[in-house]
Amino acid sequence: MVRRPVAWVVAVVLFVEALGVAALNWFLGIVVDRQDMSLAGLDPDTMSLSSKIGGIVFGLYYALCGLVALLVAIRNRPAAGFGRVLLISAAVVHALLAALVWGLVGWPAFVFMVVVLALIVLLLMTYEAPVQPAEPADTPPADVPGPEDDEGSPVTSPPAPTTP
Repeated sequence: MVRRPVAWVVAVVLFVEALGVAALNWFLGIVVDRQDMSLAGLDPDTMSLSSKIGGIVFGLYYALCGLVALLVAIRNRPAAGFGRVLLISAAVVHALLAALVWGLVGWPAFVFMVVVLALIVLLLMTYEAPVQPAEPADTPPADVPGPEDDEGSPVTSPPAPTTP
């Protein structure tokens, strides 16, 4: 099937993306710190520190999403609960980033974001619970004896109470 390979690919891509986002924000923090310029009166040290903290936070977020995808690949079961919410939020983040990078970075980054979005959605959709076929209404369950059983008479309801 396609489930496990997709989960493995999503896990690897999210781990690489986590490292890339953290490294890029760390580099941007170093650049802001070395230029020693302010933006609209903001302190350069504060901007540098916030860029580094943002990189660490988003890197950990993507790493956690990658861990959920890795667990899905190892266990071969769908993500449930908090893990499913994380993967859905990662899909939403990638959709928003795809719209943003289309204008700012260009179409190669847009294509990358859309491919990652499609992989996450494919991971979420291929692990749906199997649908159980409904039993026909005219057949009784196997453990309930029917009138054709020779083990005794069928159960009858007690007589209705009468009032004098």
